[in-house]
Amino acid sequence: MHILHWRKSTYSGDSSNCVEVATAPAAVHIRDSKDPAGLHLTIESSAWAHFDTYLARPRPQ
Repeated sequence: MHILHWRKSTYSGDSSNCVEVATAPAAVHIRDSKDPAGLHLTIESSAWAHFDTYLARPRPQ
């Protein structure tokens, strides 16, 4: 079994109102930082890459 190492954005500071992510070879896991023992969403790494690319694209002013 792969041990997940959760992290959140450095922009979050000490806030607990964030999402945390953990990467594995074929998937990315996403959870609510307020409920680390709760459920989490698992998506394919390729889907995360598309999401990341979408967020990084320039926005019209």
